[in-house]
Amino acid sequence: MPTLTLTDQQRELLDASVAAGEAADVAALVRLALAESTAGVVRRPLPVERGRARDWRRRVAFDAGDRRVERWRHRLEPGTGKAVEVRAGQILRIAQVEGNQCADLNAFSLDDYREVLHVGRTRTLHGIHPSQGDLLWSAPPRERAMMLVLTDTARLNDTLFPRCSANMYESMFGFAEHTNCADIQAEAQREYGLTPDDVHDSFNLFMGTRVNPDGTCEVVRQQTSPDDHVELLALMDLLVVPNVCGNDIFSTSNYALRPLDLLLFDAAASDLERVPPLREYATQRTPRDFLQPRIRTERTLSRDPGYVPRFPRTPVGLHRLEIDLDPHDTALFARLARTDLYGADDDAALRDLVLSWWVGSHA
Repeated sequence: MPTLTLTDQQRELLDASVAAGEAADVAALVRLALAESTAGVVRRPLPVERGRARDWRRRVAFDAGDRRVERWRHRLEPGTGKAVEVRAGQILRIAQVEGNQCADLNAFSLDDYREVLHVGRTRTLHGIHPSQGDLLWSAPPRERAMMLVLTDTARLNDTLFPRCSANMYESMFGFAEHTNCADIQAEAQREYGLTPDDVHDSFNLFMGTRVNPDGTCEVVRQQTSPDDHVELLALMDLLVVPNVCGNDIFSTSNYALRPLDLLLFDAAASDLERVPPLREYATQRTPRDFLQPRIRTERTLSRDPGYVPRFPRTPVGLHRLEIDLDPHDTALFARLARTDLYGADDDAALRDLVLSWWVGSHA
């Protein structure tokens, strides 16, 4: 009789399925996993409650009408950036002027500048090229939707490449000074008291990239027209900082530096209707939830002699369950088990199979 060893958390996940009526017990759930993994995964709603509805519109400070209302416009000249306050319900349009110009973008909550756009979380949820209809997310531990990509005519955005920097141009080409996204961002954000340390990984607009078969990443030439633009709808009060990418040495902007236009609108009611349902979770933590909420002002690090570890869900408990399989189920398991990974370790192979099925059919 095979065994199935689970952590507390894995057992909790499977118990939720049992409580939801998917199977009589964990052993029956294993048999269901074997059957569905053989026949093809059947998707079903998660059997656990996932947050509560987030009424983000309560933050919108204006009454949205039938038409957008233009509030501001600005031309970003080559080598420059601009910090723009974009309130909840407003739309920032970043628009080509001549075409083929890349833009880098940072974003911060106006209520807490430590809540920043997180390229990694956005990439995980929406892929390496987020586009129209995708959300841009803040970093853990907040992990909230900050903006919706409302319109994207070029569909040419990137989350792979970091911002170019002064050191890149000096170390590679010997420039004592060169236009670069890190310094342009830092200067634009300085208007709001932020430092170069506050510049974060950029969401790259109008930037063609790809992953090669050998795993390397590559910037490719772009084709954007003077009519192309991206519109970002703010879901909270934000400081959004786009800049004209300073790279004229590589193909990022087809070896040129060109202007971009910024336009700020109050959204129309029809724009707001395009926001997908958002949810709030207890794990979206803000400083009031932190065990160490004080923002450091000193730069050197020293140990807190009173520190006591408080890691969540530790020590990790284990549950070793005996799973009764009939000859048919045993044959299915033998066919599906990843012996290439686990060899004769049936326990590990069964755990892999069950959890892979669970995540694939529920998440």
